[in-house]
Amino acid sequence: MAKKKRKVPGLNGSSMADISFTLLIFFLITTSMDTDMGLARRLPKPPEENQEDQIMDIKARNILYVRMNAAGELWIQDEAQGGGTVDISALKTKVLRNRVKEFVKNEQNLSKLPEKHVKNIDLLGQCFVTDKHVVSVQTDRGTPYDTYFQVQNELVAAYNELRNELAKQKFGREYQYLKDDEKAAIRAYYPQNISEAEPKKYGGN
Repeated sequence: MAKKKRKVPGLNGSSMADISFTLLIFFLITTSMDTDMGLARRLPKPPEENQEDQIMDIKARNILYVRMNAAGELWIQDEAQGGGTVDISALKTKVLRNRVKEFVKNEQNLSKLPEKHVKNIDLLGQCFVTDKHVVSVQTDRGTPYDTYFQVQNELVAAYNELRNELAKQKFGREYQYLKDDEKAAIRAYYPQNISEAEPKKYGGN
């Protein structure tokens, strides 16, 4: 009498989809993705229809030029100290940062540095500020991105240090630990005026 062949039982694959999704979620949660790094900048609003280009007229004393050429060299100019090429090491030795702080602060109210005027600021009262200043950044098409990125970091660091100094002086705490209204007051005193537009310079103080 011939023996019957035993049927091999089929595998139950109904749970495979659940296992696959569980593994997918696990890897998505535990895997670190590379993220692009960039500079925090707010882009201007798009121009309205038939709107003519506006030229920004700024007094010469209120502008600090920071230029970068294709070789990665820096050139800094303001009305007080004139202009000159600065070695790239200025980024590491904080020369650029200190120059920006001196320009924006204008502690001695020099006539060739940004003009000061009285401004009423909530929580601070009447203040003597230089909020009309502009740090104008100009680059060459061949400027190395690393140089551009380092320059932007130094400019932002200069404003951060100024804001921290003022925050400690007025509120006894660093800027990052202030309340929202206190931070707004510090920003009103030291607005971050970094521009990559070409201002139109005219004479006079």
